[in-house]
Order: sequence, then C-alpha cells, then structure tokens
Amino acid sequence: MMTAEELELQNQHSNTAFWIASSVGNMKMAIIMMEKNRSLPDIRGAEGYLPLTNAAEAGTDSLVKYLYNNSQKMSGDHWTDNDRNLTLLLCVEHNLFDVALQIVEDNPELAGNTSVLEILSRKPDAINMVEKNIFKRIIEPCFRFFGMKVQHEAEEDTDALKLLKTIWGHVTRTMCFNEIEDMLNKPPTFSTETILKSSRILPVAAERGNTRFIVELLRTYPDLMLYLNEDGLTIFHIAVMHRHHGIYNLLYEIGKASTEDICQYIDKSGNNMLHLVGKSSKEMAAKTSGASLLMQRELLWFKEVEKMIPAFMREARNKEGQTPYELFSKENEELVSKGLKWMKDCMVVATLIVTIGFAVAFTVPGGYNQEYGLPIFIHDRTFLVFVIADAISLFSSSTSLLVFLSILTSPHNQRDFMYSLPKKLMIGILTLFISVAAMMATFSASFFVLYHKRLKWVPIFIAASATIPVIVFAVMQFPLVMDMFRSMYDSHYLFKPKKRMLYTTKPRLHLSHFLLV
Repeated sequence: MMTAEELELQNQHSNTAFWIASSVGNMKMAIIMMEKNRSLPDIRGAEGYLPLTNAAEAGTDSLVKYLYNNSQKMSGDHWTDNDRNLTLLLCVEHNLFDVALQIVEDNPELAGNTSVLEILSRKPDAINMVEKNIFKRIIEPCFRFFGMKVQHEAEEDTDALKLLKTIWGHVTRTMCFNEIEDMLNKPPTFSTETILKSSRILPVAAERGNTRFIVELLRTYPDLMLYLNEDGLTIFHIAVMHRHHGIYNLLYEIGKASTEDICQYIDKSGNNMLHLVGKSSKEMAAKTSGASLLMQRELLWFKEVEKMIPAFMREARNKEGQTPYELFSKENEELVSKGLKWMKDCMVVATLIVTIGFAVAFTVPGGYNQEYGLPIFIHDRTFLVFVIADAISLFSSSTSLLVFLSILTSPHNQRDFMYSLPKKLMIGILTLFISVAAMMATFSASFFVLYHKRLKWVPIFIAASATIPVIVFAVMQFPLVMDMFRSMYDSHYLFKPKKRMLYTTKPRLHLSHFLLV
C-alpha cells in the first residue's frame, strides 16, 4: 500500500497515479487515493493539465462531479483562468452540461467565454427538448388524421439550454451589436472535431438543425436573420439545403414582408431558395427508409418552398440556365429509378409467397380419403385453421403482388411520389406482412394436424419457432411502416406549425425596423 508521499510521485510523463486514474475514469481508485492525500487534485500532469481538467477531457461524468465538488469551486492559487476556461469548455464538449452549468454559476466571470457558444451550436440534440417516446410519436399522427386536437406537454429547459441562455445573456449585456457580429463571424477557437463546411456559429447551427439555439439568438437580435455565410446564404437557406423544417418554420413567425426579403437572396451560383431544394440531401437519404419515401419528402419540401418564395422567382434561372424544377428533376432522376427497383424487389417476395400458398392448398397434411376424395382430417379443428391460414396467405400475397405490379405498370412521374405511390406502397407492405404471418400459421397448423394425438410437444415447439421469422420481419419493417405512415399523414404537418417558438405573438413590425444603423 502506497503512502501519502508516494502517491505524489510522478512518472516520466509527469503523471501521478491519481492523474492516471482520473484519465481512465477509475472512480473507486481516485476516491481511495484522495482519502490518503487531499493535495493530489492540485498536482499537474501531462500538458500541464490538472486532474479535474483531465477527467473532463475523458468525459467521465461521475468522476468529474466528484473532483469538482472537492476542488472548492476551482479556487486556489494552483487554478489559473486558463484552467477554469479549459475545464468548462471540455465539460461542454463532452456533454457534461450539468457540471458546466454549475461551473458558470459558481464562477460568473466564465460566462464571458464565447467559445461555449461555438460548441453548443454543434449540439442540437442536447439543446432541443427531449424527443417524445415512440408511443406518442405514433399516436399524435393518428389524432391529427382524425381531426383530433393534440395537447402538448409543458416543456422544461435542458441543462444545455440553460447554459446557452446564461452565456448568451452575458454576451448581450456586455457587448454591443458590432462586437456580437465580430464574435459570430470569427473562426472557431475551440474544437476537437472536424469542422463542418461552414465554421461560423450561426451557419453551423443551421447546418446541424439546432433550432432552439437559433431561436435564443434571434429573440434578442432578430436582424441576425439576415446574416449571410460565405456563399451568400441565410440560415433559412441553409436549413432548406439540409431539410431542417424547425428552422425553416421560423419564417412563418417573422411577418410576410420580412419573409419575402429573405427569400429573395441567391447564392454565388444564382440559385434561389427553391433551387436549393433541388439539390438532393444525403441527410434525408440516411433518415428516410426507401427511395420512394425520400422522393415523397423531397417533393413536399419543393411544394412548400414554392409557396413561400415570391412568384417571380419560381421560374427564375440560375447561372447554368436551370429553373428550380428543372434542377429538381435532374438531381432526383436516380431517386425515381431506385424507388421503382425497390418495389420490384418487394414484388419478387410476394410472388414467392403466392407460389407457396397455391401449392400448399393442394398438398394437405395427411392426404385424401381414396374412397370419397376428401381430406382425411377434414373434421379436425386444426385442419380448419390450416385451410383458413393458407387462404389468407394466398389472398394477401396476391393483393401485395397486384399492388406492386400496378405501381410498375402504371404511368408515373416524380409528382406521383407525392401521394399515390406512398399509399400503394403502404398497402403492399402491410399485405405482404399479413401473408408472411399467415404462411407461418399454415406451416404450424399442419404439424398440429399430424401430431395432435402423439408427440404434442413437436407442434408446440415448431409453432413457437415459426413466430421468430414473423417477429423479425415485423421488427425490421416497423421503421419502414412508420416512415410510410408519417409520409402519408404526419409529413403534411411539418410546415406552418401552430406552436410558435420565436415570438409568443405575431410580430407586426417589419424586420428592417430592428436593424441597427
């Protein structure tokens, strides 16, 4: 067992055993050593980091809280301003927002560290409200479909949002607008990850879909809506490019005149906001199951922005001579072909099940009575289950096959992906699932027919095993079904939400009235 003096020994990298324990997040070991020597948190290690700073860089939540509670609020001669600021930034970077908030409350001077805003702009999931559970996400679209009112629960600020309000509040109290503009325009001063295409605070927030972050800034300085990035785009243009409807919907809260002013901005290639919709988004491809549903969502965006921008811009041409719809059609040609290929694959599966169901109908378990030509087990209840399940499997798979066939043989264009194709696709997938489940029920029932007198455990075991592919199919296809349901019904509520975020009441002043001269 090491003595208190031996615990202060450092290796060739200037690290004590306590410093190493803080680096790997060994809470139990750190507590034991702290009880022997209370000065260990004051001994610096590699790169001059104190153990608390080192633990924050490792992102170990429990150990960081323990060390901070034993640091006397980072006071003492061994703590420098640089140590405090770095520890705060590392806590924010590694999502230790409760500790970061406590640090700022205990050390109010750290609220002037604007690098915190740089980090928070890249963390939309931390700042935005906690996402509703899957049950509520299913029920709410159903309520909307039947015209029922959805009651929203009271929202509580996350620790990250509280931290943002504290830092931004300090900025607005201590800086003039020109200083704030310079701060928002400067390159990032702290980052441990690859910088996005745009490295400024507001464009990064728009690129990441950090709606609440942008709302907090715009509530104080609404003229930041006119902020342009290196390509001459506002935060709303960036939101359209990356399909962040939360930021885009803020246009409905700033007044029609201001919205028209913002929509008239074009980038260096002459693309207006509707042109930008035409550029396919890889983010949407990652979030949406199936090319058909992605195409439908892209069309929803195109129709929405088309209504938003001034009429004279809808047929405007960019520097390459393309109108918005021409660009949209060109960029999404591959998406249409992928959507049709995807449906062909589903049709192959349906065809196989039709073939099996038809063959099983004439190959009954136990065979036929040679004298009367009737199935031997015709009076058995399990045989009745066998027949009905096989019929359901055959009819549902045939329906699925015909639905997919109608999609492939009917004339179609990009706009068909808006309404008709998603509905047909949903019917095809649901009937295909029913056919798979019924086919497994048919298979299981055949063993109950054959082994209903002896070896009863055999059909029971087989029936239980037969549920595995049905469950797997349901689990694997559930996200697709939910995407289809949202595409058909809930997606039409993406835009122009009833709940206001930016203002509690509709603004009456033109945006230019807020601009500082």
